[in-house]
Order: sequence, then C-alpha cells, then structure tokens
Amino acid sequence: MRANSISHQGFAVEAPVTTIGIIGAGEVGSQIARAAVANGYKVVIANSRGPETLEELIDELGPAASAAYAAEAAASGDFAVIAVPLKLVNDMPVAELAGKVVLDTNNYMIWRDGHFPMVDSGEKTVHELRQEQLPTSKVAKAFTHIQAPSLLRTARPAGDPARQALSVSSDYPEAVDIVTRLYDRFGFDTVDNSPLSESWRTAPGQPAWVQHARQNREQLSRNLELAEPIIVM
Repeated sequence: MRANSISHQGFAVEAPVTTIGIIGAGEVGSQIARAAVANGYKVVIANSRGPETLEELIDELGPAASAAYAAEAAASGDFAVIAVPLKLVNDMPVAELAGKVVLDTNNYMIWRDGHFPMVDSGEKTVHELRQEQLPTSKVAKAFTHIQAPSLLRTARPAGDPARQALSVSSDYPEAVDIVTRLYDRFGFDTVDNSPLSESWRTAPGQPAWVQHARQNREQLSRNLELAEPIIVM
C-alpha cells in the first residue's frame, strides 16, 4: 500500500509500501504488475529468462517496479504471486516463499499442461498441489477467472453497481484477508470460496468461469453453487 503517515509517540512515521513479488511475466503476471503499480504497490517481477529481458516492462511500470530472478522476487515480496503453470515436479523457490502468502493464478489446462491424474480424478485441485509443493507457505487461489487485460479496464470503486466480484480459495484465513484487500484496492469485490479443495468451482468451463465478465458478488456466489465436478476418464 502507499506510504501512510501514522502517529507513533507523537511523531509522524511513514508506513512502508507493500512489495509484491511476482514470478511470471507473461500476460497475467505483467497485468497484475500494472494493476499493482497503479494502486500504490511496489513490484519485483521475474521470468524464466532473466531480469535483463524485462527491461521494456520495467521501463513501462516505472520506479515502483524492478526485475529479478525468481528466488529474488520471492524473497523481496511481502507476499508473492505465482503467474506460471504448475508442474508436477516443483520449480518454485520453496525457501524464499516460506512463511509467506502466495497467490496462485494458475488454471489446469490439459492442452498446455498434459494430464495430472490426481486432478483428472477429482482427488485434488491444482491449487492443493501447489500448497503441497510449498508446505511452508500459505497458498491462495486468486485471479483465475478474469481475463488479465480486464484487470484495469473493469475495475470499479466500492459501491459501484457495475463492480465485479472475484473469488479466492485458501486453507488460511490470513491469505484470504490479503487477497480480499488486494482485490478491493484493484477495484473488485470478493467471494470466499475456501478451502483450496473447493477451488475447482471456478475452473475453466464452470459457470463462474463462463460468466467471468459479468458477475457481481451475488451472481458469483450463485455460479459457485451451480458448479459441477468434472471427472476426466
């Protein structure tokens, strides 16, 4: 958040700006970075090719943003965003993400990821798998049913009748709280769809996914209820 002047023993003290570590600089990661900077956050962002390849994006984002390697971005953030697909063999920096809230933006795409048997059978969600891979972090599913370019275009202030809602799922209430506050700053309402085992309700093809561009809090809640498990044989 922006530095705020707070009172401490009679003196004005500047509260620190929240830094978000973002792993993944594709469409989703880049757009979350744009929305974060526009709303007063600092960003440290990484991709798989090295920070020198992100010069154009950093120039666009301005002085509140910097590029780094994935482990450095993870370590720098007060909380982190993972904007890359899950792999069955973990490739995320576990130690640097330890103790932190981690927002997982991934969706399970068979055409891209191949088949994950435990997800196909309904035994686990991809977000539960991410939590298992990051056992010392607090994973929250976030930003999974909104098109990335819409983050800035569709943002609305609280109380606006056109304000859309996004869901969050986590096994940790403090992670839900961070996502809720982030959504609000970005211009969206929140529907809590916890725990992570329920995160399938916003998966591709489900009502909340199909109606992503036109649902407020009440409509999203209803669409989550309408979801039906999809078992891939």
